[in-house]
Amino acid sequence: MNKVILVGNLTRDPELTETPNGIAVCRFSIAVQRDYANAEGTKEADFFNITVWRGRAENCGKYLKKGNKVAVVGSLQTRSYEDKDGIKRNVTDIVASEVEFLTPKSAQGDEEAPATEVRRRPQLEAIDDNQLPF
Repeated sequence: MNKVILVGNLTRDPELTETPNGIAVCRFSIAVQRDYANAEGTKEADFFNITVWRGRAENCGKYLKKGNKVAVVGSLQTRSYEDKDGIKRNVTDIVASEVEFLTPKSAQGDEEAPATEVRRRPQLEAIDDNQLPF
């Protein structure tokens, strides 16, 4: 099983492009704060590169910006390439299958996030404790 779940803040604005076949791809990175502090008492962060495809990529490119908090569900994918100096480099990315926008709409600016990307909690109805079956 290859599954990653991360919650973090965008470190830069997303980059939305298309493949030569016209498929949308969006790339951004997020900073995820660690649960513990270092020897100086500062909490450090890890930085992850995220790749999103198709319609979800278009929504991310349109509605996300640097600083927004997101939840990402996806899988790890490694690749290697040679840089301009001929040195082999290895890269690990997260290919997102889900992206949930966690920054409130009021903090996102003028544009409103699409309802398909933001999950809303259902309103719960109050009930009398005497009606419970246990």
